[in-house]
Parts: sequence; C-alpha cells; structure tokens
Amino acid sequence: MGWSGERRRYVVTFFRVLLVLLAVVQTTAFQGVKLKKKEHWNAYATMMYMGTPRDYEFYVATRVLIRSLVKLQVDADLIVIASLDVPLRWVRALEEEDGAKVVRVENLNNPYKGQENFDKRFKLTLNKLYAWSLVDYDRVVMLDADNLFLQKTDELFQCGQFCAVFINPCIFHTGLFVLQPSREVFKDMVHQLETGKENPDGADQGFIGAYFPDLLDQPMFHPPLNGSNLDGQYRLPLGYQMDASYYYLRLRWRVPCGPNSVITFPGALWLKPWYWWSWPVLPLGIQWHENRRQTLGYAAEMPVIIVQSIIFLGILAMTHLARPSISKLCYRNSDKTTSLIQTGLKFMAIWSILAAYIVPFAIIPCTIHPLVGWTLYFLGSTALSSIAINSFLLPAIQVFVPLVGIFGSLLVMAYPWYPNGVVRALAVFGFAFCYAPIAWGSVGKVMARLQVSLEREQFLPKLAESSPPPGFNKLY
Repeated sequence: MGWSGERRRYVVTFFRVLLVLLAVVQTTAFQGVKLKKKEHWNAYATMMYMGTPRDYEFYVATRVLIRSLVKLQVDADLIVIASLDVPLRWVRALEEEDGAKVVRVENLNNPYKGQENFDKRFKLTLNKLYAWSLVDYDRVVMLDADNLFLQKTDELFQCGQFCAVFINPCIFHTGLFVLQPSREVFKDMVHQLETGKENPDGADQGFIGAYFPDLLDQPMFHPPLNGSNLDGQYRLPLGYQMDASYYYLRLRWRVPCGPNSVITFPGALWLKPWYWWSWPVLPLGIQWHENRRQTLGYAAEMPVIIVQSIIFLGILAMTHLARPSISKLCYRNSDKTTSLIQTGLKFMAIWSILAAYIVPFAIIPCTIHPLVGWTLYFLGSTALSSIAINSFLLPAIQVFVPLVGIFGSLLVMAYPWYPNGVVRALAVFGFAFCYAPIAWGSVGKVMARLQVSLEREQFLPKLAESSPPPGFNKLY
C-alpha cells in the first residue's frame, strides 16, 4: 500500500507538472501569434533585391518611401519584399528604424533573360509577383521605390482584384498597382513563368501586362463613398501615377483625372530623383530630397562629406603654399626636349584638367542633398584644378571657365519663375549658345600657354646642367 500511495503521488505530481508546461507553451505560442499578427487589413508593399551596381541607392529610396508613408499616417501595414541576399543590417534598419515588415523571399527565376531585347537590370523584377502571396491582407498596393507621395492614398484599398494606371495610352504601368492577394493567382503566375508565357520586355512590366490583357477595357476607379470594396478590375486615374515628364512641359501639375497624389520617375536611370546631380536638371528632384530631409535625413553620408571637404580644402592650401617652389623649379633653362616628351606633357596637362572636373563627380556620395553635392563638387573641382594650374603654370581664369559655365547653367535651370518648360529649355539653349565661344576661346588660350611653356623647357631641366653630386669632382 505504501508503495502504491507513493506511486499515486508521483503520478499526480507528474500530471501537474505536465499541465503547467502545457499552459506555458500555450501562453508562449499565443503571445508569439499576437506579436506576429498583422496590424491592418491592408498593406503598402515594395521590393528589394541585390545584384545591381545601384543596390544602395535603391535601398535609400526604399527607406524614404517607407518613411514618407509613415509620415502620411497611412492606415495600412508597410511591407518590404526582400530577397534573401539583402544584407541583414539593411533588414534591421527597415524593421527597427522605419517600422516596416520585411518578408524574405527567394529570387524567382527569370526565364526571359535570354531574350534579345532583355535588359539585365530587370532580371529580378519578377520578385514583384510575391505581392500576390501576401494572403494575410485583403488588398495590397504594390509600389516601386521611385514613387513620391504627395498625399495619403488609402482609398486605393477599396479597388478591386487588380487596378493599375495607364501612363502610356495602351500599356499600364506596374510602378503602382492594387491587387487582392491570392495563393491560386500566385501559383498560376509562377506556373506561367515556368511554361514561358509571352513577355515583351522580360520584366515585371511585360509579364503582368500580359497576365491582365483586358485592363484597358475596364471602367475607371472611383472609390465608393460608403467605404466598401469593389470587385473586378479597374483602371486607376492618372493622378495616382503622374509621370514626372508631364510636369516638365508646363512646370506645374495639370492632371484633371483623379487626385494628384503620386509622382513617378520612370525615365532615365541616372536621373532618378535621389541622385544629387538630378537637380536642377530635373526640377522635381529637390522635392524628393526635401521629403528625405524631413524623414530619413542624411546622417549616413555626412561623415564622408566632411572628410572629402577637409581633403579638398587641404589640397587648396598645399597648392597655394607650394606655388613659389613649383614656379622656381619649372623655370630652369635647358636645351629643347624631344617632341615625344612635349606631347606627353601636353596630354598630362589636358588629362589633369579633365580629371579635376570628373573625379569629384565620381567620388561624392550620389544620394546626398543636391545643394550639398553641388557645393562639394565646385570645391573639389577648384582644388584639383589648382594642382594642374600650379604644376603646369596655366592661366587660372581660363582653366576655371568650364566651372563658371557649369555654375551659370545651374542658375539658369534653377530659376523658379519660368512660365513653362519650353521657355526654360530655350533659356538653357540660349545660355549654352552664348557660352560656347567663351569656352572655346579659353581652351585655345590654355593650349597656347602650355605650348609656350613646353618650348621654354620649363618642365624638364637638362640633366647636364644639374649640380653634380658631392665628391664627384674629387674622384675625377
């Protein structure tokens, strides 16, 4: 009996411990689901992938997009569909600093990369199809990173199963579209990728356009006043994807259909709004940077900017202090050098001037604010030009003429009171027409001065006239 009673106590204790463990596991599991549970029924989504020379720029653009949506207080989750090779530090920044939810995915194989007209930079854009796999949400607005939001667009979540904007008369744009996530649709899309569905450009634009070929015939989207969701497919008003090129013709927005809500920049890659040189060439670039200044800021680039500024100022100081010594060395007399050496020195002088204008452009962080970028560019070009001026004894005014021309063209383009884009273009053309003779004349003067210097043997003193080493006369 004693053994039986002790056995019963052990059994009761065992079951009590088991019940406690089950309760702990259940509570932990419940808390885990609660933490991972979506906060909204809808979501704004964008994507990131690696493998291009401009990965960092698009990472910055994605963060600015996310933070601009946070600033607008949109009533939706913010999703970043990121490939597995996106650096973890970028993922943590998106999640912890920007408030986004990052969904890690494997890159979809692009079966069209062997097409004749395929652009390699669009190789991984088919990852956008993962938006249809976000089945936890009722509606998803899929975005490219180069969208600039002017106001909240939550009414888009009332649209149907697929909605997009036609910025081209016959082809809708996949830089912004609304979708209803569906596992069936996603699986069918992947299946059609595997079977080689026709795709004109081999990218997301061509595939999604071919998947929804009848969108042009669908009605225009107008959000129901009662807040209900629509079914079916709809065309979105142009105000949800205002091509920046429309702005440059009149230098103002005149989009009559739909609210003027979102600007897109589908043009030349090197004139995307986050590049500092895009403004004032494209006036809307400063608006994107103002949006970044108010959200993400420029703390990541500022250490490099400070270091480069110090280096450029140091070069200016050193060349100014060393100029007397350089001049004294260069004006030593000697016999005429060979034609080959003269040609070589001439090329060195020309390339040193060209490098003074190219090198700063190449090394300045490309995503810095345009005002900071252009200021640092002029400082760097001035510093490096001073090396060429003092080394080859060139006329400073003529060497700086291209820099003055660049500054003048920027002022002409940045003038804010043009009535329209045509007048602005004519003003830039007029400035270039007036500046061209001055630039050509400065080139001629620089080359003439360089030729005179070479003929006077200012750069290569004759070895026979140099002082002999100590003890040379004693030995002979």
